[in-house]
Amino acid sequence: MANKSKKKDGPIVDTIKTVVYALLIAGLIRTLLFQPFWIPSGSMKSTLLIGDFLFVNKFAYGYSYASCPTMFGTDFCGFAKGKEDRLFGSEPERGDVVVFKHPVHGADFIKRVVGLPGDRIQMMDSVLHINGVAVEVVPDGVFSELRELQGPQRGVPNCSNNAAMGQICEKDRYTETLPNGVSYSILDIRETGADNTREFVVPEGHFFFMGDNRDNSVDSRVSQNRAGQPGVGMVPLENIIGRADRVIFSSAGKSIIAFWTWRSDRYFKAIN
Repeated sequence: MANKSKKKDGPIVDTIKTVVYALLIAGLIRTLLFQPFWIPSGSMKSTLLIGDFLFVNKFAYGYSYASCPTMFGTDFCGFAKGKEDRLFGSEPERGDVVVFKHPVHGADFIKRVVGLPGDRIQMMDSVLHINGVAVEVVPDGVFSELRELQGPQRGVPNCSNNAAMGQICEKDRYTETLPNGVSYSILDIRETGADNTREFVVPEGHFFFMGDNRDNSVDSRVSQNRAGQPGVGMVPLENIIGRADRVIFSSAGKSIIAFWTWRSDRYFKAIN
């Protein structure tokens, strides 16, 4: 008796299979290697602009519960929360730009590591002090942008020159150099409460983060923001998702798919 030929799937079943396989592969890549991230706020200007799109390198620090994506309100790796060890783990270096889960509500944040476990961190007269020593800060001109609604959140930038809507908004720019030699730009608008702080001691297994736009950043200096929401505080190593290395492209509009608003000077721009 001749063997019956194996029944082939129809085009609809083939399409469903293709979609399922694609989703599985994309989920695996997003969990283990790279996670897309779109900058929603101006807390990291001028290093990162609202609308910058980048991929977070998860392999840089290994894996913890925070490495799994949260989808449909479900934290798929929540069972691993509280574990001290990271799989293939390593610690961030001072000056790295890092995406992490907020220690209280779990939202994804992006800031710069300035304090390592055991460090003493303090802001005095707008200058970062690490273990009692002021970091090097050198004036680097002015950061200018149009004062207008920005990004999907339609926020308005703060300015040091009291610019009105539609006018050029200015902030003083400086180059800050950390003890390990990492240099980057920071912005200063005016004196705020976060420019003079108490001394913070970073606990073991935790890191101290700050935004480069120093007067417009909810970070480890802040206990709560103006709306009464919790600040960042010290961030546990397990909450770290990965390192931001390079901007892929950047949208100056309110939608990432509005390609006519993409900034031509930010394609594959390295993050310093």
